[in-house]
Amino acid sequence: MILWIGIGIVVTIILVIGVGIWMFQKDDPEYILEFLKENAESKNVALSVKHNKEKWIEVNDEESLPLASTVKTIVAIEYAKQAADGRIDPQQPVVFKDLDTYYVPKTDGGAHEAWIDSVKKDKEMNSVSLSEVAKGMIAYSSNANTDYLIQVLGLENINHVLEEVGVKDHEPIYPMVSTLFVPLQLMKEKNLTKEVTLQALKEMDMAEYRERSTAIHQQWQNEPPSDEEKKQLVKMLDMDFQKVWSDRLTRATTADYVAIMEKLNSKTFFKKSVYEHLDPVMESLMDNPKNQEWLEHAGQKGGSTAFVLTMAMYATDKKGNQAELAFFANDLNLFEQKKLSLSMNSFQLKFLTDDEFRERVQQELANF
Repeated sequence: MILWIGIGIVVTIILVIGVGIWMFQKDDPEYILEFLKENAESKNVALSVKHNKEKWIEVNDEESLPLASTVKTIVAIEYAKQAADGRIDPQQPVVFKDLDTYYVPKTDGGAHEAWIDSVKKDKEMNSVSLSEVAKGMIAYSSNANTDYLIQVLGLENINHVLEEVGVKDHEPIYPMVSTLFVPLQLMKEKNLTKEVTLQALKEMDMAEYRERSTAIHQQWQNEPPSDEEKKQLVKMLDMDFQKVWSDRLTRATTADYVAIMEKLNSKTFFKKSVYEHLDPVMESLMDNPKNQEWLEHAGQKGGSTAFVLTMAMYATDKKGNQAELAFFANDLNLFEQKKLSLSMNSFQLKFLTDDEFRERVQQELANF
């Protein structure tokens, strides 16, 4: 029983090299297209694409779906804004122990530990810069890093970004890790059984749910969760609780995220100093020499749970071609989730580089 929010390493490796998973043998860009055609009517999948500033594909683009870790893009934008304004110092040291408050083992697919291994590189160190924390939030999808940054930046400031970028259907952002503890809090508070707690969660108003999550997050500043509480939580989070949690993640539309990706791709919506801090966080794709050969810049953020897969990306190639893409899917079974995740990189790459494929995708999805 492993619950995860971020795709992390798999997604950020690149648009060039696929990732093999033995039970699915190979990635398949055609699978993304066929999945959209077969499931569009369910309203549980959406795709929005712009190519060279032209609306290219709109499938359920106004349907609000859970974002999972793709929402971390908004946190990254606020980080870059505050860094550009001098409100935070990107080189400020952050002690790993301070991040531990927000880390619950077995709930992020190993993302946080993988990030720590990558920055330590077998060196003895107990801290890292705030900028590296932000990079770990995007490139490795560390949930602990995300909630740490939420505390540093302020939820109100982060949610103000939604107004600034002008998205219409984006729900409020709230902490990720503390939210996992809402059912445990409810059970202890009212002395409920596991079954009654699950039902109470399903019936709880979203405003109360967000408030409880935020209150737990604030409480941790003085009373961080103990290791025993974290172990108790992991034991409790069976697939029924994970489904309720997944369904209540912040929602938005693919139209919203293509609009956000346009603003990141343009390099003109925010002032230059914002992009100077944002690009190193969002564009780890450009660390790959093969991508540097044909891309001027590119960035992306993906997210997943056991039931969700999301992806938002932007790219400008060296010929000046621009593309922005957002794909959201919900209520997936295990096979669908893994196959979509495996095939997403190759779908993006083929769309960006293959004119014939790009035209065919547009034609086959024109009536959805």
